[in-house]
Amino acid sequence: MQRLSNKIDKGLKKYIKYFIYFFVINTYSQTSVKGNITTILGIPQVGVETTIGKKLTFQADLMASLWESVNNAPQKFVILIPEVRYHFNTLEKGFYLGGHVGGSSYKMQKWNYLNSGRYQEGYSLLFGMTVGFKVPINESFSIDLFMGGGSQQGFYKGYYLETGERYETADNFNKSGEWLPYRGGVMICYKLGKK
Repeated sequence: MQRLSNKIDKGLKKYIKYFIYFFVINTYSQTSVKGNITTILGIPQVGVETTIGKKLTFQADLMASLWESVNNAPQKFVILIPEVRYHFNTLEKGFYLGGHVGGSSYKMQKWNYLNSGRYQEGYSLLFGMTVGFKVPINESFSIDLFMGGGSQQGFYKGYYLETGERYETADNFNKSGEWLPYRGGVMICYKLGKK
C-alpha cells in the first residue's frame, strides 16, 4: 500500500510540476508590467496585465502617495484596483473598456476640505469603469492612455490638523459616497515575453 501511495505522490508531483511549468510559461508570454508617469510626481503606480481570453485581459495595479504634507495636510493613500478589460481591436492596440472593484486606504485632506484645518483617515470601496487606448511602440513596449472613475464609498474619521481630535460626531466611522474620477494617466508597458 505504501508503494502505491508513493507512486501516486510521485505521479501527482510530476503533473503539478508540469502544470506549474505550463502556467508560468503561458503567463510569462502574455503578461506586461507597467508604470505610470505619475511616478515622476512622487505618486508611483505600477501594474501587471495578463491575457485571460481572446479579447480579455486582467490587470491589477497599485498606486500610492506617501506625501506627509501637501498644503500643510497629509496626502497619503494607497489604491489597489483589480480590473477585467475588454479590447475592441487587439490586446496590444486600440480602445478598451474595463470594469473594476477596488479599495483604498488613506490619511489625507479630501478635495472639499482644502484649507479647512481638517483631514480624514479611513478607507474606501471603489466600483467603476476605465476607458483606455493602447499604442504599440515596438514588439516589447507600448503606451496605455487611460482614465476612469465611478462610485467611491468612504468610511473615515475626521480630525483637526492642529490638535488631532475628531471634528465629527459619528460613533465609529463617518460615511460618504461620491461619483468621482479617481484614476488616469499614461502607463509605459513592457511585454515580458513574445508570442
